[in-house]
Amino acid sequence: MSEAFIISAVRTPIGVGKPGGALQPFAPVELAALVIQEAVRRAEIDPGRIDDVIWGVVTPVGDQGANLGRLAVLKAGFPFKVPAVTLNRMCGSGQQAVHFAAQAILAGDMDLVIAGGTECMSHQPLGADYPATWPDLPYNLVHQGISAEMMAEKWQQDRETLDEYAYQSHLRAMHAIQNGYFDSQILPVTRPDGRTVTVDEGVRMPPDRQKMAMLKPAFKPEGVTTAGNASQISDAAAAILLASPTAIGKHNLVPRARIVARTVVGSNPVLMLDGPIPATQQVLKKAGLSLDEIDVIEINEAFASVVLAWEHEFQPDLSRVNPNGGAIAHGHPVGATGTILMVKLLNELERIGGRYGLQTMCIGHGMATATILERI
Repeated sequence: MSEAFIISAVRTPIGVGKPGGALQPFAPVELAALVIQEAVRRAEIDPGRIDDVIWGVVTPVGDQGANLGRLAVLKAGFPFKVPAVTLNRMCGSGQQAVHFAAQAILAGDMDLVIAGGTECMSHQPLGADYPATWPDLPYNLVHQGISAEMMAEKWQQDRETLDEYAYQSHLRAMHAIQNGYFDSQILPVTRPDGRTVTVDEGVRMPPDRQKMAMLKPAFKPEGVTTAGNASQISDAAAAILLASPTAIGKHNLVPRARIVARTVVGSNPVLMLDGPIPATQQVLKKAGLSLDEIDVIEINEAFASVVLAWEHEFQPDLSRVNPNGGAIAHGHPVGATGTILMVKLLNELERIGGRYGLQTMCIGHGMATATILERI
């Protein structure tokens, strides 16, 4: 049976997704092309050897439409024989791209695949690709912010608990930046004005706990979810190069990690955000591992209530969960986040000498993805 390995992994810094944000001057295709180029450069592989590029984008309209993955391959100067496809599994898109790439390798169809994602939320606002009213469905779909409030209510989370988690996310991200933990994984990006962006823009250094407490609820007048304990809208891109054992031998590549297990689940589309709980259970079962054997866990901080509900169910060692902060601190460029978290996960496993890493993400309309990596 074949296996799928990660050879290289890179991301841009994460910019605040609004006018004036660090990466706002870049077109989405430009950011995607930069990380695709860097993924092959770091692997020291001829771009013409790539069998496919699989790319995540959540709002595929305007300058993020027209199969952005293919346009990025052409923008990157790859031979036109290298194909590409763009997918949308909402917030899990970047992670799903890695899953599809691994599956193509495991099936024996391909040997070298680049997976990744891009989202420039300063260009295309979330929701720009669907009408203002929900279609006629057998579920009363609600805004994700309302689902976050439902999560907080179900798991009895108060405002203080959510804010404290968010505050710690910023502190962890600040510590990681100040100690250079992200330096090797980030591709510095030089803006048209000559300024080079090297760090995640949204991280508060230091965070202001009192200011966070003064923020008003964002979705319900008496709610507990605020802009401070939810993820930030952002701009970024990330790419991962995966290879088969055959390609590793043929091209003298150095694998960094093995894809151990992958899963995707559906969950209640109204509560929406509890999917990481069954996804974690399922992927651990597939891998034959317990959570105690996982050295680093990346669970997307779409909202603090998501992570804390997951934590309540599993009771993990929280020092292993989002050890360098998460989307509350650095932002959530939705189509790219799944790949960004995997880049972070791999690099943290290498930094601490850990063996296994777990990544899981909630997804709009009630789904979740999960992956387990083994560092080599």
